[in-house]
Amino acid sequence: MTSSILIVEDYDDARDYMVIILQSYDFQVYQAANGCEALKAVIECHPDLILMDISMPVMDGLEATRAIRKLSSEFSRIPIIALTAFDKSYHLKAMDAGCNGVIGKPVNFDELDQVIKKHIRFS
Repeated sequence: MTSSILIVEDYDDARDYMVIILQSYDFQVYQAANGCEALKAVIECHPDLILMDISMPVMDGLEATRAIRKLSSEFSRIPIIALTAFDKSYHLKAMDAGCNGVIGKPVNFDELDQVIKKHIRFS
């Protein structure tokens, strides 16, 4: 069975690039442009992993992470990895909000590969 990843990113180009990379690993990739869309996608798609931008309009990644963690246990256990270009203080805020890890932007794909391997299986 193919693992799935939800990429939550407000910049279309960045999101599209991540989708291409993740699909090259044969993941089923879902997309959301803000935290509100992410909440809906989590419930509808049941992803195995969420890559969550921190700074977005409508609902930011920290608020969306907190909301996901308040959902039923089926959804609240999904690993969430924060994506941020902000300084280390935001790494702590992401972890406090309930993220399982943080990757800095621009994304280092070797680091992303290691984080994904830690949370879901793929070849």
